Amino acid sequence: MVNEFEKLKAGKLLLASANLLESSFKRTVLLMCEHNEKGSLGFILNRPMEFKVCEAIAGFEDIEELLHMGGPVQVDTVHFLHSRGDLIEDSLEILPGLFWGGDKNELSYLLNTGIMMPSEIRFFLGYAGWTAGQLEAEFDEGSWYTADASKELIFSDAYERMWSRSVRSKGGEYQIIANAPEMPGLN
Repeated sequence: MVNEFEKLKAGKLLLASANLLESSFKRTVLLMCEHNEKGSLGFILNRPMEFKVCEAIAGFEDIEELLHMGGPVQVDTVHFLHSRGDLIEDSLEILPGLFWGGDKNELSYLLNTGIMMPSEIRFFLGYAGWTAGQLEAEFDEGSWYTADASKELIFSDAYERMWSRSVRSKGGEYQIIANAPEMPGLN
């Protein structure tokens, strides 16, 4: 397979290759939010946690949506992706209609007053991050694929099928990879 690193940028998906078995990233789908000469940062989209936003984050007591594990770095920090950059100051547009971050107090107000719906946001604990050169080395090892992201996928609740569907969407030989068992040696 061709090294896909050149295709990587903010707004792209980073898909764990089928042979990446490290538990933090096994069969993960990440949205890249930052990629430059200093490093890369993204959020795991298909790792919902067992508790809700209202149970973990002050100021969001009415949000019954699941909290997501964004990655293994700084798991004591909260991040969010949303579709309302028109309402939330300091948001960064990642894809058309999809934004990262912004003013947390403003977000709380918008959600608590019903101006913004919980379905328009995803909350993450921590993030996935790489220092300069680290992600390039992982690409050279064949640990990752890239794919196009969509707002629909990012807000999807089809967590268990997200990886295989995203890999399959690449077409060709990736359709076979998407159907590979998680632990081929056990078959």
